[in-house]
Order: sequence, then C-alpha cells, then structure tokens
Amino acid sequence: MNHASSSSPDVAPAIASRNGQLIRDGRPYRILAGALHYFRVHPGQWEDRLRRLAVMGANTVDTYVAWNFHERTEGEPRFDGWRDLESFIRLAGEVGLDVYLRPSPYICAEWSNGGLPSWLTGRVNALRTSDSEYLAAVDRWYDALIPRIVPLQAAFGGPVVAVQIENEYGSFGSDHAYLEHQRDALRSRGIVELLTTADGITADMVAHGSVEGALPTFTFGTGVAAAQELRRQEDALMCSELWGGWFDHWGEQHHVRSAQSMIGTVEELLAAGGSVSVYMAHGGTNFGLWNGANHDGALQPTITSYDSDAPIGENGSLNAKFEALRAAFAPFHDGELPQRPAPAPVQAAQAAPLHPVASLREFVGSLPAVGETTPMPQTFEQLGVEDGIVAYQAHIDVPADATVDIDTLHDRATVFVDDERVGTLERDGQLSLTLPGGARRATLTVVVESLGRINYGPRTGEGKGIMHGVRINGRRYVHGWTHRALPRDASPSAEGAEAARPASSAAADGLPDGVARATIAVEIPADAWLAFPGGTKGMVWLNGFLLGRYWKVGPQQTLYAPAPLWRAGANEIVVLDTDGLGSTVEVRESPDFGPSEEFVGS
Repeated sequence: MNHASSSSPDVAPAIASRNGQLIRDGRPYRILAGALHYFRVHPGQWEDRLRRLAVMGANTVDTYVAWNFHERTEGEPRFDGWRDLESFIRLAGEVGLDVYLRPSPYICAEWSNGGLPSWLTGRVNALRTSDSEYLAAVDRWYDALIPRIVPLQAAFGGPVVAVQIENEYGSFGSDHAYLEHQRDALRSRGIVELLTTADGITADMVAHGSVEGALPTFTFGTGVAAAQELRRQEDALMCSELWGGWFDHWGEQHHVRSAQSMIGTVEELLAAGGSVSVYMAHGGTNFGLWNGANHDGALQPTITSYDSDAPIGENGSLNAKFEALRAAFAPFHDGELPQRPAPAPVQAAQAAPLHPVASLREFVGSLPAVGETTPMPQTFEQLGVEDGIVAYQAHIDVPADATVDIDTLHDRATVFVDDERVGTLERDGQLSLTLPGGARRATLTVVVESLGRINYGPRTGEGKGIMHGVRINGRRYVHGWTHRALPRDASPSAEGAEAARPASSAAADGLPDGVARATIAVEIPADAWLAFPGGTKGMVWLNGFLLGRYWKVGPQQTLYAPAPLWRAGANEIVVLDTDGLGSTVEVRESPDFGPSEEFVGS
C-alpha cells in the first residue's frame, strides 16, 4: 500500500469512538494498556518487559516519544540503537501488544524538559503555542518522526492503534490553533488511527486541552466519577494515565500506593465501561541525566529511579499490583494469559574500595574549554551544553572581607577561590559566600550542576547555569569568563581525570570530593544495585555508561545497574562526587528506595 496516500477517507482506523464506546471490528472494545517507556529501559530488556506487560493482561503498551532523546543536536535526529523506536514498536507487535503512541511533542513524564530539546527552549519563549519558530521546529521533527510511524499503524498491519496529539495541554495553555495544528500535522503526514488528547478532571482543563477530531481522555489517580461527568455522551470513556503509583523527588520520601487502592480505581473504571492505561506499568529508570524536575515554590528534582511503585518493578519484578491487574484484565481476553516468567537472576552481594583519582577542583581544571572567553557568564543553552556540569572561571580582584554573589543560579554551585573550596550555593537557598583571606588577586571557579530540567508547568524550558551574573559585594560584576564542561556522554575515567592530579598528590590520601574509581569482578553479568555508603552527592558511571545520581538526602539509596551494562570479568565504576566521596562501592541484591509514604496523585 502507498502510505503517502494513507490519509484518504477509504483507510479506516482499527479503533474508533462511536456512541460512547470504542469499536473494533464492529464490536465494543477496551484498551487495557500499561505505560512503559522505551527510553527508560535498556534495549536489551525491551522484550522481557513487554512480555511481562502481556502476562499482566494488557493488550496495549503506552509509550511517549521523547523528542530530546532523539534530537539531542538540532538537525540530527537519531533512530538507531536505544533510539530505534520502530524496533520497539515492532517488538511490541511480535509480543502481541498494540501500541498507544504519544509523541505530543511535549510529554511531561518527569523527563528532562518535558521532552522538549534544550536547544529549542533556549531560544523560544512561547513553547506549546502557534509561535512560528516553535511550530517550524515541531514540523521538522514530525517530518523525521511520523513517516517512520505511518507504516506501523494497525491500518497497514502494524500495532499502532492510537496516537496522542498533545499532553495535558488544558493545564498549560489556551492556544486552540496550536492544538489544531498538532492534529493536522499528524493527519497530513499519514496518521489515520484514533487521535486522542489527555487532560485532568476539571472542566477547564478538558475545555482547553480538547480539539475536534480527537477523543478527549483523562488523567487521574482517583476520579472515575468526575471523568464520567465531564465526558461527552458520544465519547468513549478512557483514562490515558491512571496513576497507580507516583514518582519521587530528592529530599522527600518514596511514594507508594497500595494494590488495594490502585485496583479499586481500575475496577471502578472498567465497571463504568472505560478503557485504561496504567501509569506506570513499568517505570524503568531515568538513566544518565534525563530526570526532570518540578517547581512548587522551590526546585524539586526527580530521582534517578522511576520505579514509581509500578506493578512491574524497575528490574522487572512482579508484585501484588501486577497480580491484581492480571485478575482484573483476564476476563477481557478470550484465552488464558501467558504464564508468569521466572524472576531475573541478580548478582551476589560484594564490595570494592573506591580509589580517589582527582579532586573536584583538579578534575574541572582538566575539562575542555567551551566557546570563547565572554564578558558575562554564559548559560548552558548559550554554551550548547545539554545538562550536567559547567565550570565557570574568572580572575578577580578580592577586597578584604568580600562576598561573592550569584544572580539567579540554576541549580547548584560549588565555589573555589584558587584551590580552596569556599562553599556551596543553591538556587532556592544561599546565594552569597564570604571569601576567605585578605585583599588579593585570585582565580574564582564556580562549578555549576543542573539538577534536572523542569518538565511541568509554566517554568518548563527554564535555562540552566549562571543566568545573570556574578558580583563582588553585591555590586561589582565579575567579567571575563571561561567555561569548561564535561563532554556529553563522556566518563571522568578519561585520561584527563588522572592527569589532573599533580604528581606530588597521593591518591591514597583520600579526597573530600572529586573523582574515584573502583573495579568490580563479575563472573556472569546479571542485574545489580549499587550503593555508595559515605558518599554525599555524585554521578556514577558503569563501564562508561552514566547510570545516574546518588544523593545522601534520599530517598533513593541504590542505583539500578541492569545486566546488559555488565560484562564478564572486570567492570569499571567511576564516581564524580561534588561534595564528599565515600570509600566503598557496594553491589547489593535488592533495591533500597528509602523510607516510604502512601501517596495517591490527584
């Protein structure tokens, strides 16, 4: 079939909404979906997790498409390796699952910048609107993405049965022409399957997030009755995100929801004739620096784990929620559900010493310079830095008893004068430090870390770094800045980290902060969890792959290290701790998410 002509009226979608229900093959139908994001699961485990979803009784996998995961550099979208979305979709079909695809292009999802590329949000203010520059970028992205999806639609024998236009737009904006553009952008490029929107359960959200030609669906933790009241009589009832658990921020407790509470809402929705997508069915992991953040009076960065107390745990484990959903979904299937898989093997517990390599000040001095020297400090976006760490350096004349003050910091900074660590500044906390010593000329180094790009609300798209400037005694600006950044996807185990230490420095002396390395011997690669007792705040690489972060404020105490990242024999662990290195890395046999509290999203 010529997919270029697939938007013609004679091509019928697999599922349609008619007379208040979903219809498939002429009969009433339910979408029983579970959210599982390909970008949060190692590709070597895609099939395993999809099969577990099918065993749970789901007939559909629900996944966002994270634009910034694919197009990290403007004009260079990638669909290979971990970004091979087409392979993920085909694999879902082979497992027996339909696909509910949500390209949006904004996804929220506690994902960095809500899925929007930082190179775009760094220059466009009117995000998710009819702004011509924003729409031009979205259209170019869709020109690369949508032709890959078109032949995978159910109308052409593929598994894609529904596509979302935008995500919870009714809680963000009111540009109806933008929603119409997004709808037409999909249809004109060949999407023929059911289109949807998804919004919270208020009349205002539904009114501003809906558009003609798309099925309005809902997002809630509890709220079936409210959704029924808001639903138009002719529309099928569907919850595109039924929050069976919740995510965690650093410094909070681990959020859980009981199986009884979750299944009560699911069964209420099913009894009302509704379709459902459980968010998340398998949460996975915010590997690298892909975690997002919220802002509610202060920045709330999301932790590395996205386990979300989901029915299928971060490592694929099955729990009481899984069993409850399997029992609830089973009556909607004609035959028996697949048998439960055996638990995945895990590594035996062990520990290894962490050997210091370079202090933080030494390490950042070894990083490559980015751009030219500028009068004012540049933001991450101006430097073309996606995330992570930027070291700002300038020569300063220090008066006696001087202070250094940062005007708008995003997000956290470690300050050095020459080689002396002066202290730490945070965007919602202390932003001024008294400099030690008398009047002199010195080198000021400010190591700024982005803790996570905001993914929800009016602050989505905020920049990172030193946003406005650095002043001495709150008055005189510091000018003449150079910038150094950890290259994207690079590991501090590169030669520069070791070369940064003077020959007279003995690594055995230990370091309060900086880079350290350990070696873990493994006989057979398997899942594991890593812990860093005594460590304060760090990033962790396993064999050159950035797993994510640890932070003593919790709640997360361990980092999931999936089997495909390990190798038989020696495995290298590298830690970059900005605040205080521990002495040991522990391999543990189970996760530690920290102290928990019951929480139901609303």
